[in-house]
Amino acid sequence: MDLAYLRAHPEHLPTFLTHQRIRETPVSGGSICTASRLTLDDGHSVFAKSWPEGSARPVPADFFVTEAAGLRWLREAGGAPVPEVVVALPELLALDWVEPGEPTPEAAERFGRELAATHRAGAPVFGAGWTGFIGALPQDNTPDPGPWSGWFARARLAPYLRMSVDNGALGATEAALVEEVVDRIGEFGGDEPPARVHGDLWPGNLLWGADDRVWLADPAAHGGHRETDLALLTLFGGPPHADRILAAYREAWPLADGWRERVPLHQLHLLLVHAALFGAAYREAVGNAAHTALRGVDRATVER
Repeated sequence: MDLAYLRAHPEHLPTFLTHQRIRETPVSGGSICTASRLTLDDGHSVFAKSWPEGSARPVPADFFVTEAAGLRWLREAGGAPVPEVVVALPELLALDWVEPGEPTPEAAERFGRELAATHRAGAPVFGAGWTGFIGALPQDNTPDPGPWSGWFARARLAPYLRMSVDNGALGATEAALVEEVVDRIGEFGGDEPPARVHGDLWPGNLLWGADDRVWLADPAAHGGHRETDLALLTLFGGPPHADRILAAYREAWPLADGWRERVPLHQLHLLLVHAALFGAAYREAVGNAAHTALRGVDRATVER
């Protein structure tokens, strides 16, 4: 099987894999799917991900098709590079391979400018025209005209707060703080028209390529707030050369007043997702983010 054949007959890929007709090398790093590098007969490589064999739960309907739709939508923006979708089937996804490289300041600055271009491509509404997932969890992508603040509270905070309370990840104190954020969402400011966002842009979803570019991977793409992508980038230690990324982004597209104070508000979404997925290990992080967000809005209220 070569790349031309695979493009023409993507439905044959599972059969070739089952009968070991393609060289397969495991790729580490994912926490939800099984990933591998497939080397084709013409020497071309693709990155493939599939639902783990023997998983206690079946692959959610439209899981890989949804990711493929998001990747194509982000790629159409012509901003930050996105691997091309080669195969999108109910049971697996295959993308053009990105050869890994070393992080450089030049790549970081270029990525900052290109991410701004992706965001500027915009979206018709908040949400998207496809089913949503973030990690293995469903994400409400019901199209919503906004404003952003109300949509964010309804579709990105409240559902994962409920999940995190139900699974015991959050205690009463943390839940009350997040509920206060939801109730006061209109006080944070920063409403903007929907941007074309990655939606799960923590540093692990950046691919630093040998071509000295930074590629987007594993999106939960939708129309959202561009500050969310930028805030998520700084989670979990942040990416290499984070200051260069942000400086280049802001030069290409300046951010609205108060954006720094809203960082913990935007981060709260992904922290709640992690609490819903992985449990009480994220309890303190959720509580701290909600507390810091509220403290920032209180300070801004006093200054006004």
